[in-house]
Amino acid sequence: MSVIVNGLNVPLPADPRVSVLDLLREHLRLTGTKKGCNQGACGACTVLLDGERIISCLTLAVQADGRSITTIEGLADGDHLHPLQQAFVDRDGFQCGYCTPGQICSAIGMAAELERGLPSHVTVDLAATSISASRQELAERMSGNLCRCGAHNGIIDAIDATFFSKEAAQPYQPDLPEVAA
Repeated sequence: MSVIVNGLNVPLPADPRVSVLDLLREHLRLTGTKKGCNQGACGACTVLLDGERIISCLTLAVQADGRSITTIEGLADGDHLHPLQQAFVDRDGFQCGYCTPGQICSAIGMAAELERGLPSHVTVDLAATSISASRQELAERMSGNLCRCGAHNGIIDAIDATFFSKEAAQPYQPDLPEVAA
């Protein structure tokens, strides 16, 4: 039994009670994925399993047998950040950074859900084949990932800029008042 983690084949632990989170952090020393509440309520441990977001503290490693896990460490391409990672930097999508890996992995999975036309609680037309990525829609879809610092506006801005805005390639420039010399 094995799992692919960030492109590398990894044997699963003999103990079937080991969570994906503990496999990543304790067995593989991939500490980017954070242990927040360890009860599935905060989203800090969100990773991608075959491209879909999961709460890794509630998922047993044996459930991932033969599947592919992507963590925050697996998103960058060498020294080049994933576009969403860069957008978090450019748009102040974090303060303390503790929730950021889970936020980023969740947002990548969420964007794929939206692209597939999966509705959320706030989706107006459940039969629509295309769903608008409004701020309300994005906030609802990211509501399972908590940020205790209050960086929610920057998080939503980063997600919108990366996946949905026509200005995605443009770095964020805050509107600052001109300072008299």
